[in-house]
Parts: sequence; C-alpha cells; structure tokens
Amino acid sequence: MTKFIQTNAFTLKKTASYYVTHISVAALVAYAVTGNWFVALTLSLLEPTVQTVVYFFHERIWARYAVSQPTSSQRMPPTHLVAASGAKA
Repeated sequence: MTKFIQTNAFTLKKTASYYVTHISVAALVAYAVTGNWFVALTLSLLEPTVQTVVYFFHERIWARYAVSQPTSSQRMPPTHLVAASGAKA
C-alpha cells in the first residue's frame, strides 16, 4: 500500500482537495434547494464520495494517455496542409 501511495501521491492530494471542495459546494447547493441541513449533508457526502473515486481513476487514465502521446518532434506533419500549400512533401 505504501508504494501505491508514493506512486500516486500527487493525484491523491488533488483528489482529496477536489473531495473537500465538492462536498462544500454540494452541501451549500443542497441546502439552498431543500432548506434542510440533514438532507443537504447526506446528499453532499454521498454523491461526492462516489464522484471522487471515479475522479481518481479518471486522472490515472488521462495520465497514461499523456505518456503514450508522441512528442511534437515525433509527430509527422499533416500531409493535407502540405498538399494544400503547394509545397512538395
């Protein structure tokens, strides 16, 4: 578990920050709609908890995607732009 935490420390910190922010906003919105703090707190804890777990995995997927993308020097020039300009490829 320690290796998991060390490997994902930055994403876990971002996830925790997102969680606190989301709960705060959700509680205020739910209270504004319901006028009931118990219902507001229940809703604000349930939905963001599920959303935070999903967010963590969403970040990990995007991190893998970013690593798999070629750098700008490895990309081939768009041939349709070369052909349109009249230049020889």
